[in-house]
Amino acid sequence: MKSPEENPRFMFYRSLLILLPTALALAAIAYWLYPRGPDAATIRAAYDTPLPAESAPLRVYHLGHSLVGRDMPAMLAQLAGSGHAYDSQLGWGTSLKEHWEPDLKINGFAQENDHARFRPASEAIGSGQYGAVVLTEMVELRDAIRSHDSAAYLSRWAGLARSAGPETQVYLYETWHRLDDDQGWLARLDKDLRRYWEDGVLLPDLRHSGSDRRPVRVIPAGQVMARFVRAIEQAGGVGNIADRYALFALEPSGKQDLIHLSDLGAYLVALTHYAVLYRRSPVGLPHRLMRADGSPADAPGPEAARLMQEIIWQVVREYPKTGVGS
Repeated sequence: MKSPEENPRFMFYRSLLILLPTALALAAIAYWLYPRGPDAATIRAAYDTPLPAESAPLRVYHLGHSLVGRDMPAMLAQLAGSGHAYDSQLGWGTSLKEHWEPDLKINGFAQENDHARFRPASEAIGSGQYGAVVLTEMVELRDAIRSHDSAAYLSRWAGLARSAGPETQVYLYETWHRLDDDQGWLARLDKDLRRYWEDGVLLPDLRHSGSDRRPVRVIPAGQVMARFVRAIEQAGGVGNIADRYALFALEPSGKQDLIHLSDLGAYLVALTHYAVLYRRSPVGLPHRLMRADGSPADAPGPEAARLMQEIIWQVVREYPKTGVGS
């Protein structure tokens, strides 16, 4: 008869028993270190009460990358009118971590920030001089969450803003992925808000000090795009916007850019920012605006502009995390 030590089943279970304490210890460490979201009651308490409409012009800081760009904040300033001011720090595909850590390279820093609206992010957000700080994360968002610790760095930037400015409201700008995404562009917009933008980036911040009274709100540009694109494509086009591609730029060669905004897309996203930041209806706002360099932007026709404005107001009022309220 074989001794217990020679029995393969015995050896297998003994190995499990030896490894079990180590596995439990690692699981406990991961539980405490890995950012996790709050329970449903905490989320409701944070977001069920809408914010009042802004009655005065805002000073806004934009931190992000080329899906912010120069033209969209300039269009927002025109929509908001006299007194609205803004500054920014951008990069090429830059994560919140790369903006935060001084020893990490920001690709395209010199090119993207070569304008009068640039202000270094840590200095600006730490100054407490902004009524609104708008943050966004790099895409591919899955990679950002996995490799750039998105939730932790959102909380670091939000914490800096909250501690520096007693009235500063922080926003997470939800963007989009490439039009040729293998899961489907609209499908990603439908799924990613909850599984990545909320669960992977936004909601873990509710565990941090000060977030219960000033949670990070959301500018749901991706959700607006999805609803607007469905509306225009179901209608077979509206005015000078035939389909989703009209919202995206053309490269210098004339090839379709699959992720960066055209003037029409920038207008849609600027309107969305306006509706959330000011908590006012964008219906009736001007649709002929200027780019950041002062040149006339390509404008949506009146019918398409009206449809954009109406859809935006529907989306931001239906989604409690905007702070707009129904």
